[in-house]
Amino acid sequence: MGLKTLLLLSLLAALELPLAAFGGHVGGSMPGSPSNMSRSRAGGSMPGSPSNVSRSRAGGSMPGSPSNVSRNDRGLQQVVLAAAYSFNNQSNDAFLFKPSLILRAQRQVVRGVKYIVDWKISRTVCRKREDGNLSNCDFQPAGRLHQTFACHTEVWLIPWLNQTKTLQFHCGP
Repeated sequence: MGLKTLLLLSLLAALELPLAAFGGHVGGSMPGSPSNMSRSRAGGSMPGSPSNVSRSRAGGSMPGSPSNVSRNDRGLQQVVLAAAYSFNNQSNDAFLFKPSLILRAQRQVVRGVKYIVDWKISRTVCRKREDGNLSNCDFQPAGRLHQTFACHTEVWLIPWLNQTKTLQFHCGP
């Protein structure tokens, strides 16, 4: 079996397309080809065939698609903290806000790393004119000054170019 045929079969398996879409074979039936192997095996389909790929992928995700990331991921923490500083720079509030909860976080590898995050940001007791270090700021207690916003952020990091691009960033009550 040639390299092109093998690549095409791998692609078909990844896309879960049956070989029937190409007339039931690609480049003819050869000993050791998937069409002959699936018939000769006692168990039916061979590993990597479309029917097995769909079963093995049930618990995983497609390569290149977003996947859940731990809330403790260092890159995620940096993205959320940078977004909080951006929020504070754009806000007219007298107090600083800092991240209070990460609801959902995903990472996608696309010519760099794209973080997709749904999170909450809450008002702290620190005034903007004071220390800008958010780690020293406690959240406002429940009451008149307590305020929280829900945010959605998508940031694309391209480390080899030392670039960070904010694709989406919005917060609301």
